[in-house]
Amino acid sequence: MEVIRIRKFGLACGSTAALLYLGCVFVMWTIGRQGSILFFNSLMHGIDVSSIIRTEMPWWEMIMGLVEIFILGWLTGATIAGIYNFGADQQKKSTQARET
Repeated sequence: MEVIRIRKFGLACGSTAALLYLGCVFVMWTIGRQGSILFFNSLMHGIDVSSIIRTEMPWWEMIMGLVEIFILGWLTGATIAGIYNFGADQQKKSTQARET
């Protein structure tokens, strides 16, 4: 099994999460409150998000959210890569032990 580079995989996951966050911001900005409610209700399988949707948000709060989601994505990706590498190492050791 190949080894995943933890930092690069973390960066890929963090960047993907940040892009998804920016996509969410763009959707809410372009289609307004009612459109956002309809869009996110359909994504959430009918859960009503109308009571938690906020379309008025300060720019600094959006930037904070972007940074936070990047960090969470990076940590998630790094954790996945670390666990994968640990499993790959265990499998490699197990295979080497059987060969000797």
